[in-house]
Amino acid sequence: MVKSSGENETMAVNDEYRDLIDYLEKAIKIIEKMGMRILDFQKYSVKIVLPKEPNINHVGTIYAGSLFSLADYAGGVLFYASFDRRKYYPLLKEVTIAFKKPATMDITVEASMTPEQAEHIKNITDETGKADWVLDLELKDAMGGTCCFVHGIFQMRKIQGT
Repeated sequence: MVKSSGENETMAVNDEYRDLIDYLEKAIKIIEKMGMRILDFQKYSVKIVLPKEPNINHVGTIYAGSLFSLADYAGGVLFYASFDRRKYYPLLKEVTIAFKKPATMDITVEASMTPEQAEHIKNITDETGKADWVLDLELKDAMGGTCCFVHGIFQMRKIQGT
């Protein structure tokens, strides 16, 4: 078990996922610059934090684009926790976001699916080459308050030749 401590969160991740997490936190350069960190990564379940700094907008709250990026990233990280990246890849197809209160501190999001949901998505993808899946998320501040509700439609596609 690897343990490290961020500004406000402690991360506990199985060693088997360490290399994948290191990759995911650096693969998309803007995610790395935004300071997002994967706090928990288990089969079918993830938790991610978006720090307040450097994501501040002109009024001193977290930039809406950063909040959107957190939700998008959560879907991608959940994909990697649920599916074989050697056979499939994820895309964000559609998203709606409802801003409920200003984000004035670090924001976390948790995303998960059941093994049955993952198997259903995998089976459709194997049959048709792609499958949509819905992910509803709550972006929460460090006090547990919800700042955003996000409804995303992601798509998994099969890599050609697999």
